[in-house]
Amino acid sequence: MPNKNGRLVALVASTAVAAIVIGAAVAYRQGPQAAQADAAPLSGSPSPTPKPTLTPSATPVTTPKPPSSAPVTSSGPTTITLNVAKLPKGRAPQMPYLIDRTVLGGAGYDTKIPGSGGVVSIGRLDSTVLAVVLTDDGTELVKLGPGDDVRHTPNVSSLVTAPDQSVAAYAAAGISSLGRATKGGTLYAENFGSVKSLKLPDVWNLQVLSYVGGKVYYRAGASESGGWKLYTWTPGATTPDLVKTVTSPTAVSDDGRLAASAQLINDGGSCSSVVEVASGKQLFRTCENMISDFTPDGSVAVGEPDYGEGYCSLKQTALDAHTGKVIREWKGCFHRTVAEDDQHFLFVAVASGGGGDPGTKSAIIRCAIDTADCELATTITTDLALAVGR
Repeated sequence: MPNKNGRLVALVASTAVAAIVIGAAVAYRQGPQAAQADAAPLSGSPSPTPKPTLTPSATPVTTPKPPSSAPVTSSGPTTITLNVAKLPKGRAPQMPYLIDRTVLGGAGYDTKIPGSGGVVSIGRLDSTVLAVVLTDDGTELVKLGPGDDVRHTPNVSSLVTAPDQSVAAYAAAGISSLGRATKGGTLYAENFGSVKSLKLPDVWNLQVLSYVGGKVYYRAGASESGGWKLYTWTPGATTPDLVKTVTSPTAVSDDGRLAASAQLINDGGSCSSVVEVASGKQLFRTCENMISDFTPDGSVAVGEPDYGEGYCSLKQTALDAHTGKVIREWKGCFHRTVAEDDQHFLFVAVASGGGGDPGTKSAIIRCAIDTADCELATTITTDLALAVGR
């Protein structure tokens, strides 16, 4: 993509330092919608949401299902206005998540991240916790093992882990003292104590996107304001491979078959598309949403607002990943959206307050794609950082 993605490149560079601190987010422009309704509770009897403890988590670890191209079926309203304070309590997130500085969920012990720097992202690798945190000089990866074992890797600004917690990939990208990207970076791949790395001295805005089939998918540009390209790296290899079918990538599905591409970004909005990685075939294009994630089976895409700036995103959308049809659109104030499984999204959502004001209340909530029903996945907290791993 030509110079029109310069604003997004700059956004990513600053994101690596400050804008991704938990609680910071982007408010976006809303578009016209169809039917509307208030969010309803998920079916079944909700269970109380557990508070952070130092006991092992019983959360099951799931693996991605085979891809499906069948149309996604759903019932109920398309557009839902959320009132977080009125949602019923449900089960805890079934993947790693953060409350304040404690990582819960996934298969492992509840673990507190030391220090006071903002937490950018989290994940689990086997029985350890990985966290990208802010430092005085930029960012770093902190690996927390059983007991007092702590490892620090400087300059890491992006992280992905596998659903089965068997592998992790992360990237150290240079950031200046002013929060701008600098040239060069290093890719890392880790599994069960083995760490492999690849130095990339000539790239800009390096970011890992996915770890699929033994390959790390990442994006990088040839210049500070140039367009991103998609690459794969097989850990242990001395050179990466360029994926020529995808330009300006923003996400790669868990099976590596689909990718999202930011085709156009300017001061008036943006356009995004979903393409088949193998062939480059464009499945659909949207100028109402920026595609940021996929469900594990690749059937549903997560759509964020096409453009905006401010405290939070005012809508999040579930789209059919093969047709672009809007399945659901939730309205509220959101900081982060992750596909928990093939049928549910997890949102970090504001219940009241906002803008960084004291007394802001927020929670992680779960919404069903097929029915639109929603529930609290954590209790509503006040002035605490919340995050969901990916």
